[in-house]
Amino acid sequence: MSEKKNLTAWVLLLVLSLIWGSSFILIKRGLESFGPGQVGALRILSAAVFLLPFAFGQLRDVRKKEWAILICVGLAGSFIPSFLFAMAQTRLPSSVTGVLNALTPAFTMILGVIAFQQRTKTIVVVGLALAFFGTAFLIMARADGQGFGLNNHAFYVVLATMLYAVNLNLIKYKLARMKALAITSLSLLSVGPFAAVYLFGFSDFVEVLRSSDEASISLMYLCVLGIVGTAIALILFNHLVKITSPIFTSSVTYIIPVVAVAWGVWDGESLYTWHYMGMALILIGVYLTNKKGK
Repeated sequence: MSEKKNLTAWVLLLVLSLIWGSSFILIKRGLESFGPGQVGALRILSAAVFLLPFAFGQLRDVRKKEWAILICVGLAGSFIPSFLFAMAQTRLPSSVTGVLNALTPAFTMILGVIAFQQRTKTIVVVGLALAFFGTAFLIMARADGQGFGLNNHAFYVVLATMLYAVNLNLIKYKLARMKALAITSLSLLSVGPFAAVYLFGFSDFVEVLRSSDEASISLMYLCVLGIVGTAIALILFNHLVKITSPIFTSSVTYIIPVVAVAWGVWDGESLYTWHYMGMALILIGVYLTNKKGK
């Protein structure tokens, strides 16, 4: 890789880490005025509208049988996780949510082994075990730091990362011929109408927006989340994949939690010993899994 491309790759990596690491604090700001369902729908709808021109340009290249897969990708990779993350953060610090999100590579590896006969190594098993021990710490750690309890909302994030894993494997094994931008824009196009129907037909979004001045600020945060944190970030990510190796690209997985935790601490979130232990185990486990399991 040339020196210019190398510099571009590092800049993209850092920008992506900042964007995706900041998404959890943006969700938190959105929840100050809107319910978790509205937050998820606004994120998807704003991203889908922004990518609409790209989607129209790709329609002619899609085969009929691929539409079902694209809808599944839209649901598993964007739509459902957007709602799950919003629900999780009603009772979970944004910093902890950001670290739990790092489980995605681990679940991707597990699904690849079970469903697609990928080979694995002993160190991958060790990494997965560490990651899941860390997850257990975060699920069981009480919010006040006083021993253990059960935080059911952490399971929303775990489920979202499992769906991300399904999404990645579908793209890898079922949509290999399609360009990443086409997959992203068309999958969002396929689920965008669901978000619009829920937002305007089954929620009080319009009433909340009219009755609260703070709602306009929350809406701005969520539009930034959808346009920058979903649409633009995926375009940058696709370009990064093209100019670097998968190993380099996967480094974003380890920087995102650092950014998320930094935002959480800055915003006054309280983290305790059990939280830090759980987060450390997850990051070490994901590192071992991702490094040796490619």
